[in-house]
Amino acid sequence: MLSRTYNEKIFRQNAMESDIAVVEGVMGLFDGYDALTETGSTAQMAKWLNLPVVLVVSAKGMARSAAAVVKGFEEFDPQLNIAGVIFTKIGSAVHYDYLKKAVEQNCRTKCLGFMPHDNAIAMSERHLGLVTAQEIDIKKEVLSLMVSMVETHIDMDALIQCLKPYDFPKDPAPQTPDFTESSFFIDESSPLIAVAKDRAFCFYYQDNLDMLEKFGAKIVEFSPLEDERLPENIHGIYLGGGYPEVYAEQLSKKTQILAQIYQNSRNGMPIYGECGGFMFLCQALCTADMISSGQDSTGAGQEFNMSGCFDFKVSMSNRLRSLGYREITLKKDTIIGKKGAVLRGHEFHYSSLTGPFTDSFNVYQTTSRDGQEMDLKGYQINNTLGSYFHVHFGSNPDGAAHFVTACKAFKGKL
Repeated sequence: MLSRTYNEKIFRQNAMESDIAVVEGVMGLFDGYDALTETGSTAQMAKWLNLPVVLVVSAKGMARSAAAVVKGFEEFDPQLNIAGVIFTKIGSAVHYDYLKKAVEQNCRTKCLGFMPHDNAIAMSERHLGLVTAQEIDIKKEVLSLMVSMVETHIDMDALIQCLKPYDFPKDPAPQTPDFTESSFFIDESSPLIAVAKDRAFCFYYQDNLDMLEKFGAKIVEFSPLEDERLPENIHGIYLGGGYPEVYAEQLSKKTQILAQIYQNSRNGMPIYGECGGFMFLCQALCTADMISSGQDSTGAGQEFNMSGCFDFKVSMSNRLRSLGYREITLKKDTIIGKKGAVLRGHEFHYSSLTGPFTDSFNVYQTTSRDGQEMDLKGYQINNTLGSYFHVHFGSNPDGAAHFVTACKAFKGKL
């Protein structure tokens, strides 16, 4: 989604004052955009940022073969600096010793320790991945167990000692916007943007919120699950992704908030909803049995009223509907940019829309990472914009600036 320059800049801004920085990988080390290149992979990011890599390898059902896995990762890309390997799902200390001897005999990579197999520290999963941090109540004894396992079985001193002093990438070229020194500032003309933040609406790129503030917006958080009303004196609303389908019944009972959102939409307030937030802006949400019961059963679930800004019904499914990086070109002027503006982000959802589809309300022309035309649409009615598209304003900071400007214009009309 983002350029090398942008990634270097964000890493530098967030890690400069830290003693140790950890960049969490996603999927396998070399998994990215396609099967032939490193584009979009953790390996590419490690090389962009000049970071060593710690392999985390599941050893369940493996013995000497684990050494073949480690050796394969060593030789697949010799330009990568592999600092060590940590094995997971270890059955016993004897099991780890077996693995360690095999790796030491056949590989350059250092063994840094292991995590024993223990169901007590397993993370729950559901249709969009792991259960989120906002919903997990990690008991003190479980946290203590995790800490104890790391202290006992992983050689953290060896890991830290293998890290060399880090030379941060040079500052980006002058033409690249640097939002650490924004010319915008907060004053009495600054718009107040309400951001939904709770267990149902929990997916946001922090960069997006930071950019809104750096372009002069004030942010106030609210919970559609817990609050009875929207925050006072707001001039815009941002509804991020999350799990409204899991909390559909509870959300449908927040009649005041639903009515306020609908009325604000009719009044022309800039409202931006993506994926879960978009679902909340639709007329109704029909849950599948797999969502309402937490099981993998199929069949129609219950229908719950949402805010009704868009005349769509959202139906959950027990299968993935779409997943991937997307690039949108705005077909009309919108609250996140003018006609012709290009933004990047991603799409990931298990639901689909039913209802009257009027293409005149669609403001997105969408392509995939390789340029193929996609069916992903963005709908704008009044100043309310909704889509399954998760935007990253780092791909085009003008999108954040445009949204703040729209909110400021709405404030000026009050």
